[in-house]
Amino acid sequence: MKLGIVGLPNVGKSTLFNAITKAGAEAANYPFCTIEPNVGVVTVPDERLKVLHEMYNSKKTVYTSIEFYDIAGLVKGASKGEGLGNKFLGHIREVAAIIHVVRCFDDPNVVHVDGKIDPLSDIEIINTELILSDMEVIDRRLQKAQKNLKGDKSLQNEIDVLMMIKDTVEKGLSARTLDFNDEEYEFVKSLDLLSFKPIIYAANVSEEEAAAGEDNDYVKTVCEFAATEGSDVVVISAKLESEIAELEEGEKSAFLEEMGITESGLDKLIKASYHLLDLISFLTAGPQEVRAWTIRRGAKAPQAAGRIHTDFERGFIRAETIAYNDLIQCGGNLVTAKEKGLIRSEGKEYVVKDGDVILFRFNV
Repeated sequence: MKLGIVGLPNVGKSTLFNAITKAGAEAANYPFCTIEPNVGVVTVPDERLKVLHEMYNSKKTVYTSIEFYDIAGLVKGASKGEGLGNKFLGHIREVAAIIHVVRCFDDPNVVHVDGKIDPLSDIEIINTELILSDMEVIDRRLQKAQKNLKGDKSLQNEIDVLMMIKDTVEKGLSARTLDFNDEEYEFVKSLDLLSFKPIIYAANVSEEEAAAGEDNDYVKTVCEFAATEGSDVVVISAKLESEIAELEEGEKSAFLEEMGITESGLDKLIKASYHLLDLISFLTAGPQEVRAWTIRRGAKAPQAAGRIHTDFERGFIRAETIAYNDLIQCGGNLVTAKEKGLIRSEGKEYVVKDGDVILFRFNV
């Protein structure tokens, strides 16, 4: 899973990226410090893997991971090539979702590209540039569909959807604010519109306000806007995350508790990302390896098998499945679990659930 961290210059996105990935991207107090996207891979915490590792004394434990891309700061006019606009927009196309860092703190020592703190304006600048880029894509696709309509009447549905999107973005609204049926959704997804990509607004607050959550006028503004398009908001302090990143694993919990914070910003971002993209994890476990695999919610057993290897999906026979909690109650003993009827033999139509521990049977 690839997530792009974006924002206007000097909103704290590179500081946040450094903190959550420990990748050491340059973070300086001047615009366009980031030009090429820095990439950091972060493992997704999962306590279930630790338990299974100890239970099976497995040789290897493999967590699922997220790739974070720190993408160059954007300015007004990017869709026309201003600043590093063309590169910025091109890099966004490569990610599954956007984390838009919005500055929600006052600090006279950190310059703002527009000279004032205005979260709503910051959001609108970036969203507008994404929309302007999309309008070019929509217009090109509309011209092509309308030209070919006489010979292919089935294109009328495509034209109707494109016109609906065009009407929406011309009002300054992102394509993600629209509701589509399954067929329309797949078509719109194929257009690769930037304003259709799911987004999380990361409200970057000061260290002192990190525990206050949404009790900040700047943050409230971000939340109100996000609600209009059904997007999530995560309140985070990039500066505080930088301090947490320097601590030993055993010290982090005590530090968070002292600050009055229940979980780190990274954990909040990961949870929000899984929710945003509708992802779950199934598990495989044994003496050789314990591992988490990420799939979309609603995926069926053969699709889940394909995450491990394409041969597993192609030659799928069945999935021997047990819920994680049931396996733990049996102490990891599969014989006991089978005697209690907790291990199920599932076929091709089985919809995998979060926490399923699965052994796939296949024949190629």
